[in-house]
Order: sequence, then C-alpha cells, then structure tokens
Amino acid sequence: MDKDKDEKIKELENEVNILREKLKKYTNGDNNKRFYEKNKEMIKQKATERLKKLAEENPEKLKEYRKNAYLKRKEKRKEQKLENNIIILECRILLQ
Repeated sequence: MDKDKDEKIKELENEVNILREKLKKYTNGDNNKRFYEKNKEMIKQKATERLKKLAEENPEKLKEYRKNAYLKRKEKRKEQKLENNIIILECRILLQ
C-alpha cells in the first residue's frame, strides 16, 4: 500500500514538473519584454489608431476612459502623499 502511494506521489510530482515547464513557455516575462522592445513603434501606432477609431465611433467611451485614468492617477498621488507623510512622521519620532 505504501508503494502505491509513493508511486502515485512520484507520478504526480513528475506531472507537476512537466506542467510547470509548459507554463513557463506562456508566462516568461523575458520573451514578452523582448517582443515589446522590438515592436515598440508598431504597438504605439496601433494604440493611437485604436484611440482615433474610438474617438470617432464612441467619444463618450473615450471620455469615460480618460476620466477613470485621471481618477486612478489622483488616487495614486494621494496614497504616495500619505506614505511620504507617514515616513516623515516616523523619522521625526526616531530623531526625538
């Protein structure tokens, strides 16, 4: 019975390793990075074309995207200010 369990465990571990290797093919950040570095101009061009098309077809959607982006930037700045204030307060406490 223990032999069956050991064999099953080894078989499953082997399967996990095989699946991990296959997954690396799709999640390898280096390949994505190299692709974007090589095709930087093409990607920028497609993005501008997409924005122009969206502006023509549905300007309200474009306004919504820009508003959401603005609100996210505003929220990030607010969080950064809070973090900076906390760090400054901690430094002041340590210096006293």
